[in-house]
Amino acid sequence: MSKLVIVESPAKAKTIKKFLGSGYDVIASMGHVRDLPENRLSVDVKNDFKPKYEIIKGKEKLVQELKEKAEKSDAVLLATDPDREGEAISWHLAYILGLDTEKDNRITFNEITKTGVTNGMENPRSIDIDLVNAQQARRILDRLVGYKLSPFLSQKIRRGLSAGRVQSVAVRIIVDREEEIRAFVPEEYWTIDAKFNPHGSRKVFGATFYGDTNGKIKISDKEQADGILAELKDAEYRIVKMKKGTRKKSPAPPFITSTLQQEASRRLGFQARRTMKAAQELYEGIEISGMGAVGLITYMRTDSLRISEDAIKDAGDYILERWGKKYLPDTPRHFKTKAGAQDGHEAIRPSMPNLSPDKVKDSLTNDQYKLYKLIWERFIACQMSNCLQSTTQADIQAKDYIFKASGYTVTFDGYTVLYEEGRDEEAEREGSLPVLENGMLLKMKELAGNQHFTQPPPRYTEASLIKALEENGIGRPSTYAATISTITGREYVAREGKALKPTELGEVSTKLMRERFPKIVNIKFTAQVENDLDSVQSGKTDWIQTLHDFYGDFEKTLKQAKEDMQGVKIQLKEDETDIICEKCGRRMVIKTGRFGKFIACPGYPECKNIKKLVQETGAECPKCGGKVIVKKSKKGRIFYGCSEYPNCDFISWDEPSTEKCPRCGKTLLKKKGKHPKYYCITPDCGYEKTEEE
Repeated sequence: MSKLVIVESPAKAKTIKKFLGSGYDVIASMGHVRDLPENRLSVDVKNDFKPKYEIIKGKEKLVQELKEKAEKSDAVLLATDPDREGEAISWHLAYILGLDTEKDNRITFNEITKTGVTNGMENPRSIDIDLVNAQQARRILDRLVGYKLSPFLSQKIRRGLSAGRVQSVAVRIIVDREEEIRAFVPEEYWTIDAKFNPHGSRKVFGATFYGDTNGKIKISDKEQADGILAELKDAEYRIVKMKKGTRKKSPAPPFITSTLQQEASRRLGFQARRTMKAAQELYEGIEISGMGAVGLITYMRTDSLRISEDAIKDAGDYILERWGKKYLPDTPRHFKTKAGAQDGHEAIRPSMPNLSPDKVKDSLTNDQYKLYKLIWERFIACQMSNCLQSTTQADIQAKDYIFKASGYTVTFDGYTVLYEEGRDEEAEREGSLPVLENGMLLKMKELAGNQHFTQPPPRYTEASLIKALEENGIGRPSTYAATISTITGREYVAREGKALKPTELGEVSTKLMRERFPKIVNIKFTAQVENDLDSVQSGKTDWIQTLHDFYGDFEKTLKQAKEDMQGVKIQLKEDETDIICEKCGRRMVIKTGRFGKFIACPGYPECKNIKKLVQETGAECPKCGGKVIVKKSKKGRIFYGCSEYPNCDFISWDEPSTEKCPRCGKTLLKKKGKHPKYYCITPDCGYEKTEEE
């Protein structure tokens, strides 16, 4: 006889088993075991939204195994993930196994280390029913919106469309930005930029025109710029004001879920789903050479900046040993968690701060190593001293006009010796200045007027979209990866490099939602729903009443929309093709069926002509001269192949271009990446060029 511990994943089970030893049997539930079945609504709206849960298809054998093990055990401990969803999984397991939810059979681990597991085992509790109800309310809300609204969109726009409480708002945010960009009217402005060096010095530095002795001047056109340049001809340039100071730069706080996703996108180019996959693996446990299975980071779904005192001490000890006392602040740093955060766990940090990335690199995959290094560096840096900079600002006068120059030098690198936070758009960097003194005459080396135009707001990237969702209280950070995957996978949004651009489908569906379901895509309303769910979690609000409050208005709106749009079908321009139906002469359109997209005649049912959808690249097959088409592997990865397959077996992961090699005349392939380049398909040729060339 032994105690049975149920976790969610096999990796986590293996790691925890190592720490618990004999007397414990650790088994994985493989995530959810009971849920709302996919093929029907499964929510009794008329009976206080009573959910009709069922064992998930394919998990019957696992459930039977869990029951048998539970019957043979002295005790059953539910150790699923320490969040709403994990609490709900434990609740479902308790129901299936006949456990008393009011008994102390629920344990949680903030980190999968010896200390973390021991602390969890020593502090069992009962299942938190408020957490469970908050998760039930979210699941049912999303089911109601998805299963009631998706058929309506499919009927009015295109078959197979889906709507979601959070995804629809995310698409709207991207569409709104695109409309801002289209409506933007650029304004011309000019700058006058100069380069100087002090007499007797070779050090050249830059300065920018500010205005005159009366204040700032805005230069609107070339005529105004040329007039100022003419007045400055043969002028004497002298420093008339100097301001020196010091500046402190403090380190960024440790990661929470949203900031980890943003920074991994900026610095590593990871999509949110890729980030969370690697983070989950690091949390659950990895076989480290000489250590066995160990969880390298704390729980990765958190909105708290809290750090344990033990972790702060361990970080301080590491900093002291590696860099010395001056790299430690006078007092350890603590960070304030923002208002409204659940604060259920610590910030994301290495579970063992003294375990530097280089010590575990050989045991990790490339993604795991990159993410662990990012988390480790950010955490260690947050406990280090400020970076100190000496700043200089100089006003340079020529006649009545003023130029300004600024720069800095680092007097103490502090935390920047290890880590600096990335930015979505790199700001202009200040340069260092030579030794300057008040009253000093300067030699003008270069003076030029430069034309500029104001720029529209940039399209969202994954990082900036996640930031916008978090700032507006839309969804929860743990859902962002799935939300972005859904809106791109369903083709509401397309990726252009790092940018997210709405498709015509995204714009049309958002327009329809704004007109017919304004609350569903209203940012403030969606944020209020999140607040209501938080209120359920804290035990302040009844979850069933929350569902009633939402559904009453939603049902009326849906009924009205169906009546008003009876018989209406919205045709998308992007669905049209250049292919002419050989049977009736109409321009064929792209349709979506049970097995994906295909080309069909719009004259159905009079004309039933259909074709397989093939996406051509415009390039010729380098083997047989046929057409190169886009294909997808079983895992969804795009590759390129010949349309004459199986007669021609040409395939390539890199896209063949329409250009020919200037050396040998063969096809040039395009290698994608941070710095795209073209190279010759013939290995012996060796020709290549950058995209700019």
